[in-house]
Amino acid sequence: MRVFVTGASGWIGSAVVPELIRAGHQVVGLARSDASAEALTAAGAGVVRGTLDDLDVLRRAAADSDGVVHLAFKHDIAFSGDFKGAGEADRRAVEVIGEALAGSDRPFTIASGTPAIPGHVATEHDGHDADRAAAARGDAQHIRAVTAELTVSLSARGVRSSVVRLAPTNHGEGDNGFVPALIGIARGKGVSGYIGDGTNRWSAAHRLDSARLFRLALEKAPAGSTLHAVAEEGLPVRDLAEVVGRQLGLPVVSVPAAEAEAHFGWLAGPLAANRAASSVLTRELLGWEPVQPGLVEDLEQGHYFK
Repeated sequence: MRVFVTGASGWIGSAVVPELIRAGHQVVGLARSDASAEALTAAGAGVVRGTLDDLDVLRRAAADSDGVVHLAFKHDIAFSGDFKGAGEADRRAVEVIGEALAGSDRPFTIASGTPAIPGHVATEHDGHDADRAAAARGDAQHIRAVTAELTVSLSARGVRSSVVRLAPTNHGEGDNGFVPALIGIARGKGVSGYIGDGTNRWSAAHRLDSARLFRLALEKAPAGSTLHAVAEEGLPVRDLAEVVGRQLGLPVVSVPAAEAEAHFGWLAGPLAANRAASSVLTRELLGWEPVQPGLVEDLEQGHYFK
């Protein structure tokens, strides 16, 4: 297939592009900078210059493709506090791409996140159930859920749409997400901390395993599918803190919930959440089996601490 990929030079996209090319697909990636364009060319992909705000560019690139993988998100403005604005840009992009593919039965898969459900291991059967009032207030999880709902609904318009929900950590060398943030806080505070008893769990996957799932979703996921890129159902956060402490030679301590925000800053909320998730249904549906190192094994290799 000729596949149009947004976010093609990002953390997940830079793994998805070579995965698609190795499988024989032709890739055209959206690039908003010279550096991104050069990275795509070096990877063997074609380049379409533009951003998520260039809706005509997205429409034409989607119409000219045999399938679309949408990974781009305005992380820059989201991390500056405008998650609502980033979410609205994401929704507009999905609407435009969906319109371009309507009635064609071509595949369209997007990235979302596994839900945080207290006391429950999230499965693919857990709907996106977006709270639009929360989304209107700028709640990150609900904003992404609105876009995921929209994507799933495109199946009724003749699009083979699917949503790949990513674990909270997609690890690997070069990661700049939650785990490096946790390591940085430990270095700064002189202790490796977790909140409360640290038994709340995070699911995890290596980004190369996640990239393979995006390819499988593009190639054969049924219309309207929700898939989980989850290799490990749930690692206790305390276990992560213990590995970080061991690697850095720091004491591992419990941080009371009342002091979590002062200690962890923006990471306090994600760190306290239960983000355990299953991928049993995804594996049965698409034959996806993770083969890369688990999160603890990856941390023990030491590259996160260089």
